[in-house]
Amino acid sequence: MKYTVLGAGAMGLRYGILLQEAGFDVDFVEIWEPQISKIREQNGVYVSRDHQNKHLVPVNIYTPEEYTGDPDVWIVFTKQMQLAKALERTSHAFKDHQYALSPMNGMGHIEKLDQYFDKSKVIGATALIGTVLNGPGDVDFIGAPGAGSMHMANQTEKPDDTTNQIVKDFQKANLNPSLTTNFLGTLMAKVIFNSVVNTLCTMFEIQMGEFIQSPVAEKLGRQLINEAFDVCERANITLLNTREEEWQTVKTVSAVSNPLHYPSMYQDMSKGRNTEVDYINGYIYDLGLKYHYEATTHDFLRNLVHLAEFSRDFDPKTLLETVNE
Repeated sequence: MKYTVLGAGAMGLRYGILLQEAGFDVDFVEIWEPQISKIREQNGVYVSRDHQNKHLVPVNIYTPEEYTGDPDVWIVFTKQMQLAKALERTSHAFKDHQYALSPMNGMGHIEKLDQYFDKSKVIGATALIGTVLNGPGDVDFIGAPGAGSMHMANQTEKPDDTTNQIVKDFQKANLNPSLTTNFLGTLMAKVIFNSVVNTLCTMFEIQMGEFIQSPVAEKLGRQLINEAFDVCERANITLLNTREEEWQTVKTVSAVSNPLHYPSMYQDMSKGRNTEVDYINGYIYDLGLKYHYEATTHDFLRNLVHLAEFSRDFDPKTLLETVNE
């Protein structure tokens, strides 16, 4: 099948390049102009693995307005805040027969995809795969070949022939997919994982391996997991894991699979971009409110991240000007 990646950031590049190297026809559509310009200037993307073996991989990249391809599957990997605009700009290329698969972080994207694709052709997914965009046209795959895993679930919870073919293609690309028939439970399991690892590592500017070695990591992690499970139980969402299994996933991925990885939220924070915390911890808190439950730890962390964003961007000159007034 032919694939087009909408959102050629760190994870979009990893998925697309691995599929391309497995023999599939892949295009990339990107909305960030520096990424497009750099990739075109150097005739491809520089790819490393764990900071080593940097090499150039040719890719086809387009702006949304330029793109006229007709893929069987769109792999959607923009940031949550950018998705609505990216879909609008690319909508001329969407066709009824196409599927949309999105392993994006957080929640909020499915409703936007449903505006352009029939629900029978929307596949939600999650990815426990570490990748870093060092800069425009320069990506680092974290972990050995075959490291990481992903889950997929049809929005209808009824896998069809195309879905099964996608699974086979992703297996060939060494993305380690698992197909489930629990749509919300699949997506929320990753949201909960990110609500622990992404947010805490970002707040303290640490790698996942450092976080998990902390003597308070388990206490903090279980507190966030328990609140999130309390919310999901009230929302009648059956998660893929038990509370214990969710903690063990956090522990194993942090200690064994990706100990050197800085999560994507940290990458956004360190590069001056807004984070997706409202779509992760904030989503859990807001979902809880609908069922008269306050996940206060998640709300507290969300506000801490926003305070960190504010302080990062704050100009001390404005404070001095206020004092002098």
